[in-house]
Amino acid sequence: MATPNISFEFFPPKNLEASFRLWDTVHTLAPLQPRFVSVTYGAGGTTRELTREAVSALHGSAGLKVAAHLTCVNATREETMAIADEFHAAGVRELVALRGDPPKGSGGFQPHPGGFNDSCELIAALKERGDFTIRVGAYPERHPDAADDNADVEWLKRKFDAGADEAITQFFFSADTFLRFRDRCAAAGIDKPIIPGIFPIENWAGARRFAESCGTSVPEKLNTTFETAERDGRTELLAIAFATDLCSKLMDEGVQDLHFYTLNRPELTRDICHALGVTPKVELRDVA
Repeated sequence: MATPNISFEFFPPKNLEASFRLWDTVHTLAPLQPRFVSVTYGAGGTTRELTREAVSALHGSAGLKVAAHLTCVNATREETMAIADEFHAAGVRELVALRGDPPKGSGGFQPHPGGFNDSCELIAALKERGDFTIRVGAYPERHPDAADDNADVEWLKRKFDAGADEAITQFFFSADTFLRFRDRCAAAGIDKPIIPGIFPIENWAGARRFAESCGTSVPEKLNTTFETAERDGRTELLAIAFATDLCSKLMDEGVQDLHFYTLNRPELTRDICHALGVTPKVELRDVA
């Protein structure tokens, strides 16, 4: 079996300790030569400036192809496009265009006055603005805001029609979840790349809460297995075995690209990649 193409998601640091953690993550994972790495926004655009700083640092110093997240939340069209222009001027040509999560406690997404109404409007504006590679979100399981079970496929098609180049999915715990979604997308006429998102499970309680908040189903057998592993002190071994098996099943069905949500904790992601045959190829150059 050929080794997969990989990519990683990082989040911007909020303090000095988190900055060191981000750079440790970069130094650990960059030798695996990812296709790209992405840097997130916080809910409600709360880390907008930190994201810009992290993108600039990674792009300028780490020798990585960096995809910056850009959302519709809490900004006018002009403010959002000004950020895109700054990325473009800095040489960043990869973006992840998202509607974005509303601020906590806000009761749901509301477009900013003068802002983009949804991700499709943002994608179309970015496509007209510059030579960006635009990636978008996709949801193999029903998004909490989706009107019905077909809405996620319909929205993804709209995103591609607006100019998106690739999609990255929300994480899932069963290969069949992604494969069924891929089939539904193909039946709807979608023929652009859809990259499965993989979430290495470092803490099961946290992963389960995260899954519940974003509509990812949790198989009861998986829940029981991780609870047992925690009692026996075998969580890390189980996490590596589970993620490796999930990725292998996807690759057996023709998946060539995998996107890992690292949470800036690199060791587990690194070990899973090693188990899939992805080994270091280069050393990250020193950062001055």
